[in-house]
Amino acid sequence: MEAERRLFATESIGGRAVYRLHAVTVAAGILLVVYYRATHVPAAGEGRAAWLGMLAAELWYSAYWVITQSVRWSPVRRRPFRDRLAARYGEKLPCVDIFVCTADPHSEPPSLVISTTLSLMAYDYPTEKLSVYLSDDGGSVLTFYAMWEASSFAKHWIPFCKRYNIEPRSPAAYFSESDGLQDLCTPKEWSFIKDMYDEMTERIDTAVMSGKIPEEIKANHKGFDEWNLEISSKDHQPIVQILIDGKDQNAVDNEGNVLPTLVYMAREKRPQHHHNFKAGAMNALIRVSSVISNSPIIMNVDCDMYSNNKDTIKDSLCFFLDEEMGQKIGFVQYPQNYNNMTKNNIYGNSLEVLNKVELRGLDSVGGPLYIGTGCFHRREILCGRRFTVDYKEDWNGGTKDKIQENKYETEEKAKSLATCTYEHNTQWGDDIGVKYGCPVEDVITGLAIHCRGWESVCNSPTRPAFLGVGPTTLAQTLLQHKRWSEGNFSIFVSKYCPFLFGHGKIKLRHQMGYCIYGLWAPNSLATLYYVTIPSLALLKGIPLFPEITSPWIAPFICVFLVKNMYSLYEALSCGETLKGWWNGQRMWLVKRISSYLFGVIDTLRKLLGLSQMTFVISSKVSDEDASKRYEQEIVEFGSPTPEYVIIATIALLNLVCLVGGLCHIMIGGWNALFNVLPAQIFLCEMLVITNIPFYEAMFLRKDKGRLPFSVTLASIGFVVLAFLVEILVPIV
Repeated sequence: MEAERRLFATESIGGRAVYRLHAVTVAAGILLVVYYRATHVPAAGEGRAAWLGMLAAELWYSAYWVITQSVRWSPVRRRPFRDRLAARYGEKLPCVDIFVCTADPHSEPPSLVISTTLSLMAYDYPTEKLSVYLSDDGGSVLTFYAMWEASSFAKHWIPFCKRYNIEPRSPAAYFSESDGLQDLCTPKEWSFIKDMYDEMTERIDTAVMSGKIPEEIKANHKGFDEWNLEISSKDHQPIVQILIDGKDQNAVDNEGNVLPTLVYMAREKRPQHHHNFKAGAMNALIRVSSVISNSPIIMNVDCDMYSNNKDTIKDSLCFFLDEEMGQKIGFVQYPQNYNNMTKNNIYGNSLEVLNKVELRGLDSVGGPLYIGTGCFHRREILCGRRFTVDYKEDWNGGTKDKIQENKYETEEKAKSLATCTYEHNTQWGDDIGVKYGCPVEDVITGLAIHCRGWESVCNSPTRPAFLGVGPTTLAQTLLQHKRWSEGNFSIFVSKYCPFLFGHGKIKLRHQMGYCIYGLWAPNSLATLYYVTIPSLALLKGIPLFPEITSPWIAPFICVFLVKNMYSLYEALSCGETLKGWWNGQRMWLVKRISSYLFGVIDTLRKLLGLSQMTFVISSKVSDEDASKRYEQEIVEFGSPTPEYVIIATIALLNLVCLVGGLCHIMIGGWNALFNVLPAQIFLCEMLVITNIPFYEAMFLRKDKGRLPFSVTLASIGFVVLAFLVEILVPIV
């Protein structure tokens, strides 16, 4: 009977016996490898320095592998029961505020932003209890215009979605997937709504291309008066416009039903005041929403992450409203999924293993990280509340408390909360709201919430709750991972290091789970060593691994085979293809020697006071030729970057070392091939095979997405320099 009253179930994920056998096998192999390294150090002049470097790299890999096991030992799956929620609460459900953040109308097109916004307004949830807020950190009249258009289209789109129970409820996604024949609506009605949407997006895209709004349109809403010739994206007054007031009796759709509240906000920006990037926007939204709707639940998404599941809000409330465990849950995190991944995941961006293994593993030890999008929070925890056993949430707060306030007075009050100076001499960005001072403000905020005693859960429904736009070029992928790795590493080396900040507050395995991502960046150093030194040693005929006839080769082979076989099993069980797994392994290498390396460098520069924190927006736009190459799974390079130089240099270095090493062996005798250097030859061959797409991009491809000739030239120069250094100052 007790189980029947629960609003969600927690289920253990099977296959743990196989995993634990794998873990024990790898652990035993690692111990033997380290023992061999430590007890077989060669004499001086025979590659001792290189050998000790290999020992250091393998010790690092061993420690990191142990940390990664924290999330794989006992993962769990959560299953909410919406039917029980409906039976118990009926229409007495809490109000929900939804935050959407955008920052640049050119990198994040307004037509994409409003499609996300419309999908959130169309949830299968009482509309009078929904309030949707858009934070426009670009302060663009183009984005405001798109929101004004969306407020009109919503009167037709929301009833259309609910009448025919369609999904997804993003008009862009829906019309790209459906021809209307499978839906209950008539072809005439489907075509009418689609034409209305197409005409709206055409007007928006035309305005974006021209950079201005027609005067006759500006006359339709007072909000356009906020913009003048003196306004820029980095210098403007606070703007708050309630486009749809859900408390207004006239704010109804074309069937007479109440519409959700819709609010546009551009917080004040001044050149002399630091605005704290997305974290600052989130905190402004928390304050502005408190005087408009003040809902007890806040959900936030990125502007490209549209709602793909109409029941997501109700699923989330099953966790918060559960009588037994709900009072402990501070936030509900959904996985970050993309709708534009290629079949074989060319850039390794699908995040399937992270979503289905690592987040669920964290869920078993205290809860997943807050990843900055697709997350439901209690408003109270974002305002700094600590968990106490006797705390009871007031679920009745929200929009209905504000029914007596005048819309225009509310806007003015909200503007005063979105000024540059409001946070001065306050705890905002520290003990209150989303934390400042880190490129991954979401992770550090989630860690602080966990350390205040709250737990979180990961809900991963069969139909993904949110779908977004993933990177479609190598440059976008490397930029995104540089930001993630740099941000997480900056947390690790700060006072918020999970092992220090979380000590005594969260479980050790939970601390380790956070550190998986905190140590992404320094992984680059061991990886860079492992992909260069053994290859250079091969060229000189210096062995760094046991002979093939030695029993000590067994633990090296065992660790390599068992670890990669389990990695393949994990990827396939999460829905990846064999080629997708291989592409993921390539990108694992590429990110470690480029994005993560620069993440380390930039973090150290900030610690030394040599640079300031920056935030670069990942573009959601690619040109037509690049998109075509992406669909064909051809790696896109384009403009030269320092990361490309490193990637090309390592690829060429290994190719030259493999050819030179084999020539050296043939001249010196084949015995070395079969006895002394087989492991290094195999390692070098694997690196060369992995880098085949980069050799093609350097020497064979003629399209615009090939590796720029300047990068190829620079990489050749660095390879020559590496050989000269090795001759003059031997490393191996």
